[in-house]
Amino acid sequence: MNIDNIKKEFPIFDEKIQNNDLVYLDSANSSQKPKVVLDRINDFYSKQFSNVGRSIHYLAVAATNLYENTRTSVQKYINAKDKNEIVFTKGATEALNLVANTLGQTILEQNDEILITELEHHSNYVPWHFLRKSKNIKIKFAETNEDGDIPIENIEKEITEKTKVIAITHLSNVTGAVLPIKEITQLAHSKGIVVVVDGCQGGPHLKLDMQDLDCDFYAISCHKMYGPTGLGVLYGKKKWLEQLPPYQGGGGMINDVKKDRISYGELPNKYEAGTMATAQVIAFDQSIKFLESIGIENIINHEKELIEYGQEILKRNNSVKLIGNPKERGGVLSFTVEGVHPHDIATILDETGIAIRAGHHCCQILHDKLGISASARASLGVYNTKDDLDKLNDGINNCKKIFDLK
Repeated sequence: MNIDNIKKEFPIFDEKIQNNDLVYLDSANSSQKPKVVLDRINDFYSKQFSNVGRSIHYLAVAATNLYENTRTSVQKYINAKDKNEIVFTKGATEALNLVANTLGQTILEQNDEILITELEHHSNYVPWHFLRKSKNIKIKFAETNEDGDIPIENIEKEITEKTKVIAITHLSNVTGAVLPIKEITQLAHSKGIVVVVDGCQGGPHLKLDMQDLDCDFYAISCHKMYGPTGLGVLYGKKKWLEQLPPYQGGGGMINDVKKDRISYGELPNKYEAGTMATAQVIAFDQSIKFLESIGIENIINHEKELIEYGQEILKRNNSVKLIGNPKERGGVLSFTVEGVHPHDIATILDETGIAIRAGHHCCQILHDKLGISASARASLGVYNTKDDLDKLNDGINNCKKIFDLK
């Protein structure tokens, strides 16, 4: 795995940021895009563009085939049983809203309980909150331990006979904790509970196998997987997608429309109303091919080495406090520096071309638990190196110098 060669596939790294080489440590927010993805979008719009699933002329049929090829690629990449279990959405946020909304219309009743965790991104909390307001659903939180992890015991003790859904992250975008989804799913299914997984951080960093995990739903953010923005994937078990109602109405998702009745299309069309993000879907096929060309096991091993190195150097840095020490950690290093606001850290680092994120990372519940309003976060991608982490550490030392800290 030659990182220098991989990095050359990303045009952004040819650019200078404030006269500095770019050190991009914000992939948990959104990853950079390889040239094959950018070229595929341009080629489609320039040479192959048409809407999909409508007309029967050459361009329309060709575009539809390309669109469906990506569905098959996603199915294989995540080892779903059926390609019709793959639904394209505007993003993982819409995917999670789709699940919450349709479950709310069908299986959830007043006083039923949804179990989430203190690690959840707002996208896996707010949609359930809507049901709390509209249907008087109760939301419970499995607590993190002192390491920023969620032991399965903390989930099990919150389950009651009223628990209908467990909605849970696969990989925390703050502590980096990787949760045991397969074991949680086994526990949930033994009690008849539906499992919904926010896989936004899991997608680019972990090996995905839906048949092994056995969860009922899994939401993926394509722009975090070296793909285009404006696109997400919802994996849903066929039995659930057949049972649940459509989320949106419009062209493409219907079978028959009469004055007195409407019947809906077969899967997955039932959930893909209107004109879809055709170019993004077709380009995402190249993202998958890019990941497959490197190999997810190679990516996992590379990022594990970087995380261990990053933890080591930051732990030695006085005034730096790493957030979380989970049993298994994905490609995220969140931290604070005593005496320096995270936004100041990010601003100072940016002056030397180092891109990180500062804020609550759409995880205010966790930051409240930690007693802080914000943190700084360095997150990894396939293009990062130990040298990037050394520059991060040097940048933190520069922050300390500016603020006259030891």
